[in-house]
Parts: sequence; C-alpha cells; structure tokens
Amino acid sequence: MKEEYGEIVTFIEELDKAKVNIFETEWYQKTKAKVTPAINLKIYREMHGLTQEKPGEMLGGVPRQHISNMERGIRAISVKTAQKLAQIFNVSVEKFL
Repeated sequence: MKEEYGEIVTFIEELDKAKVNIFETEWYQKTKAKVTPAINLKIYREMHGLTQEKPGEMLGGVPRQHISNMERGIRAISVKTAQKLAQIFNVSVEKFL
C-alpha cells in the first residue's frame, strides 16, 4: 500500500495513534460550558419548528415573553418548568437546569 500511496499511508497510521476522546478535549469542555439551559431551550424549540408561543401553550399558558426571557437567560427556568420542557422535547431535565 505504501508503494501505491506513499507517505499518505504513514500519515493515516500516525493519525490513528493520535485518537482522543472528544469529551476530554479542551475544545469540548469550553463549548459545553457555553451551552446554557437558555440556549438549550432555544435550540430544542427551533429544532422542533415551534414558535415561542407554542411551548408556552404546552406549558399551560406561559406567555411568549416569558419563553423569550428564558431563552435569553433573563428569566430562570424553574425545576417544574424544566421537567415539563424535558417531557415536551423528550430529553433529560438536566438540559434545562
């Protein structure tokens, strides 16, 4: 194979030796620290194609402005609301706490 592809094979072999667990990288740790419950709420809402009004309705009549404030980190997400959001989006409650 080296005869056919030359140094590229060596590069790939060396690359295989350099595998790391992504969860242990500095990049992952910094990125994870930036993802807040507020950002998660916005991400999951948009992934499901929902307006800010819809999760409010699904939560039992929470005003759109409250959802907006939660997404911007102005209003905290209560444990009770986090539990309901976890059910709505079928994810762990920790995403919103």
